[in-house]
Amino acid sequence: MRTVISFAALFLSVILLQLSTGGVGPLDAISGITLEFSKAQIGMLGSAHFFGFFIGCWWAPRLMGSVGHSRAFAACTALGAMGLIGHTLTEDPYAWAVMRIASGICVAGCYTVIEAWLNAKLTNEIRGRAMGTYRIADSGASLCAQLIIAVLPPAHYVSYNLLAVLCCAALLPLTLTKASQPETPDAPRLRPGLAWFCSPLAVAGVIVSAVSSASFRMVGPLYGQEVGLAVNQIAFFLAAFVLGGVAAQYPVGWLADKYDRRWVLIWISVAAMGSCAVIAAAGGTGTLGVMLAAGLFGFTSFPIFSISAAHANDFATSEQRVELSAALMFWYALGAIAAPYLASTLIEGFGPPALFALIAVAHLFLIGFGLTRMRARPTPEARTNYVFAPRTSFTIGRLQKRSREEREER
Repeated sequence: MRTVISFAALFLSVILLQLSTGGVGPLDAISGITLEFSKAQIGMLGSAHFFGFFIGCWWAPRLMGSVGHSRAFAACTALGAMGLIGHTLTEDPYAWAVMRIASGICVAGCYTVIEAWLNAKLTNEIRGRAMGTYRIADSGASLCAQLIIAVLPPAHYVSYNLLAVLCCAALLPLTLTKASQPETPDAPRLRPGLAWFCSPLAVAGVIVSAVSSASFRMVGPLYGQEVGLAVNQIAFFLAAFVLGGVAAQYPVGWLADKYDRRWVLIWISVAAMGSCAVIAAAGGTGTLGVMLAAGLFGFTSFPIFSISAAHANDFATSEQRVELSAALMFWYALGAIAAPYLASTLIEGFGPPALFALIAVAHLFLIGFGLTRMRARPTPEARTNYVFAPRTSFTIGRLQKRSREEREER
């Protein structure tokens, strides 16, 4: 029962954290529009978030080793709350960018603690149910975080204070639980070259996934505003993308386990290019058409990270999988840092469809590279199972490793 209660505390902390930090991205974009920031400055805010995320992924395991799980979680949450409250003190976009770095550190640090705690406490008997609940809590809260901006006035102190309250509330379940803290694991070594050694195609896939997801989630409100969506409609526009991505996991996972993953990755990229064309042309079709196009785009682009991770794990040994996961997250973070600023700059110069032109070009590159890699080596006979791989922290690899090994044993 104590273990169950400790998991409930972790999942509640995840929900509150995601509602807070997941809502600040779209709120910043809409607030930037209201305050007449340039499109490049709005994109800079998204890039700053992922820069902080990268710092947090590297720093949080070491902080946790120094002060323990609960104190590391409290420190990262405090950084996130400070970044949110700081938005109310100034309307300077560059100061907001610094605050978004703090929010990014908060996200990576808190997820590092939560996933390390889960990995230490899960047993084989409850792992499947606990991981399923974790994914539902995270994905459901992410969906609600996109919707929350429909009721938050942009560029208003109440909005940012409410998100800061939610961020502080995430402290309570985890820090007040009576369950004993697990032993602190060693920080995974960061070896970016390992991912390239195992699968160059997987590295390309996670970078393209970052370009798709990060640019849409951080700069998508600019596109919504340009095509005439109201603030509450932009919230549903972003939520449709998340919902489509979550809905894709089962059918795409089935395909990735049944067929050559390189072909699945290539055809999903072809579909993503088609969805880019659909959503770029949907601006004149009305609100419903734009929402459906966003859901289709999420369905075709969101699973690319998980397919790429599964393909990389096919070429890795069991001992390499934790470090491989961290390496893939490293490449994802690099792509996510660059994508929002580049996308917003293109929108400023060439209009709203430029966002999806950028994403389509990235997928075209992935298709060409995938076809080239198919000639380099055959598909391995023994393959790992497809596992939905969240982009949360470097330590997610420990959970993924054990989940893959248990599924292979069955």
